[in-house]
Amino acid sequence: MTTNETGKGKRGNGTILVACLVFVGCMVGVSFASVPLYRLFCQVTGYNGTTKRVEQVSDVILDKKIKVTFDANVSNGLNWDFKPVERSIDPRIGETVQISYTATNRSPYATKGQAVFNVTPMEAAAYFNKVQCFCFTETELKPGETLEMPVVFFVDPAITEAVETKDIGTITLSYTFYPDKGEKPVALAPQQGGAEKPKL
Repeated sequence: MTTNETGKGKRGNGTILVACLVFVGCMVGVSFASVPLYRLFCQVTGYNGTTKRVEQVSDVILDKKIKVTFDANVSNGLNWDFKPVERSIDPRIGETVQISYTATNRSPYATKGQAVFNVTPMEAAAYFNKVQCFCFTETELKPGETLEMPVVFFVDPAITEAVETKDIGTITLSYTFYPDKGEKPVALAPQQGGAEKPKL
């Protein structure tokens, strides 16, 4: 093999290496972006039981009601009592209504949580529109604090027109609170004077 051919081979290998590194870098970037992009897609379309977030209320209200039930869950690692104030309501389709959930921190220290939500049946999620919700932001509760958290929503009248949703009579809005992973309980912080840390 001539020196010229050897140089061309090295350049070819270098090009392949650079191309592979660029490809791997792009795939890593896509993997990091996929979660927020998927979440945004779900919120816009209602896919996978995710409700839609809107800035304005409905201007059409039908003379037909639909039952909406409310569910509340708390993940392990968050010592909260979390529940809806009302278990269900029967608003008119298109009517903007407000309901509330309450959360009480049963821990001896301040904790933060983030609520994740979904709607069942999943087909109804695209028509369930939230105007205001505590799930849009992180929630922090002091020791023993109870907070009432409102949700403002309406069910889009278009739900009565689609073949897959026109016969739906009940929708369930479900929330699960998860602990904020970056939270460090103040009760576990080192105490001055070398005192023993409190046991929880």
